[in-house]
Amino acid sequence: MPQDAFTIRYVADELKNLLCGGKISKIAQPERELLTFIIYTEKGSVKLEICLSAKYCRINIATGEIRAPKIAPGFCMLLRKHLQNAKITDVQQVDGERIICIDLECTSEFELANMRLYCEIMGKYSNCVLVKDGIIVGALKSTAIGESTKRVLFTGVKYTLPEAQDKLPPDDRDGVIEAFKHAGGDRAKFISEKIRGVSYATALDIVGEYGENVTGEQTADYLAGKVYSPCVTYESGKEKDFKVRSYEKDIKKYSSVLEAQTAYYAAVTSRQSFLEISRRLSSVIGAAIKKSEKRLATQEQKLFECRDMETVRLKGELITANIYAIERGMTSFEAVNYYDENCGKIKIDLDRSLSPADNAQKYYKKYAKLKRTAISVTEQREETKTALDYLYSIASHLNSAENETDLKEISEELKVCGLIKETEKKRKQSEPAPFRSFEKDGFKILAGRNNVQNDRLLKSVSARDTWLHTQTYHSSHVVIISEGKLIPDEVLLTAAEICAYYSDGRQGTKIPVAYTMRSNVKKPPKSNAGFVIYSDFKTVLAEPDGHFELRKD
Repeated sequence: MPQDAFTIRYVADELKNLLCGGKISKIAQPERELLTFIIYTEKGSVKLEICLSAKYCRINIATGEIRAPKIAPGFCMLLRKHLQNAKITDVQQVDGERIICIDLECTSEFELANMRLYCEIMGKYSNCVLVKDGIIVGALKSTAIGESTKRVLFTGVKYTLPEAQDKLPPDDRDGVIEAFKHAGGDRAKFISEKIRGVSYATALDIVGEYGENVTGEQTADYLAGKVYSPCVTYESGKEKDFKVRSYEKDIKKYSSVLEAQTAYYAAVTSRQSFLEISRRLSSVIGAAIKKSEKRLATQEQKLFECRDMETVRLKGELITANIYAIERGMTSFEAVNYYDENCGKIKIDLDRSLSPADNAQKYYKKYAKLKRTAISVTEQREETKTALDYLYSIASHLNSAENETDLKEISEELKVCGLIKETEKKRKQSEPAPFRSFEKDGFKILAGRNNVQNDRLLKSVSARDTWLHTQTYHSSHVVIISEGKLIPDEVLLTAAEICAYYSDGRQGTKIPVAYTMRSNVKKPPKSNAGFVIYSDFKTVLAEPDGHFELRKD
């Protein structure tokens, strides 16, 4: 992404127009490399976000509530001490570098001081440094006193800028034009290597705008900002980058670079957050499934060991029936198996130290123990199978989750199951997420997003509506709101395709989907979320299709 000096110049100019005269109200550090400020301006409250991570370094305007940990990190406490209620007097780019400084008028009970917050947007070297009278008050990332480095960053030393690159300034028009007299074949590479503050991504935009034979005059005009068209570029339907201007066709234009940047990072960070939460929940569910599968395997093994318990009982009976023919000290004997229609013989092992009667009792006791084990483990196995099936259903809904709200509800479900511990006090319950909603030929089709929603969907529809669920896979519950009308085959097939898409079988073809009246669907008492039994159903084979063109939510 072009977080180069060229782009940052526009960001600084727009921040200046937006923030100057504003007062800092709140400061938080929700993550190690993320700072957020709530600033009151004449145009209203603004959330300023300074991210100093290597991948997403930026200074931009963000949306949403400010998040703050219970215990603020040290640098956050330092900023609160000096910058709470401070007035922003200026915002500017520093010497054409990837640095934005914010000048602040700080008022305390004892003095009025001018301070400067340097925001260095430089990839893995990104940093935030608070300076007073040229002396560092504090830095987010400090260097150790004994550390060998060209640039010292810790409290009490003089703040120095990073060493400048030995390149042409972008505003040196004559120099740029002269340099192009010696330009090679790869003009994008030439521009990024010769002109300060221009990334290769921006250089590609310049070449894309004017062609492979772009001239020094055209490059100088581009860098001077004579054409200004902020946008977000897209690739395969996803946000790819934000630009001051772009030659690409798949773009969405904005009125300012700040707006384009905010939209881009809102999408990117949301996607990143979604993936991180999804991976965490997947890990929790995967571990629970693995544990249940191991428990089930152990139970199956115990039942396998009980398979011959009737033979054990038979041996005890045969010893009793033939006790007159057995003597103490015998290690085995053969008896006629009177349960066998062919009256075959069976060999019975004996404990030579026991009497015949005690040998019989030994077999009876072993039989009783195996029988108790079989009864107990059979019940446990059914419970484990039910629990495992429920975990599989949660995993299925996790795979089809579309946003963080879906993940939040799945997370709450896992908390109810005890798979995720409650770490904070329960907050005010938020509004439940809406069902997936579709409309086909005047009929509304609703689909649950998870087990909890499936239960809620079942309660919210009429007994005359049509309910659908895949027969051989875990899936969302889908309902066609018929309002007493006859449902056309095309609508029924569409709903079945949606049901197949939001199931474990979405990668397959010809998925069997059962459908019946809602009145034929029952939820057993104390059953897991999403579990139902149904009767009087018919089946339709459907190709998985999300039908996003019909979505209304």
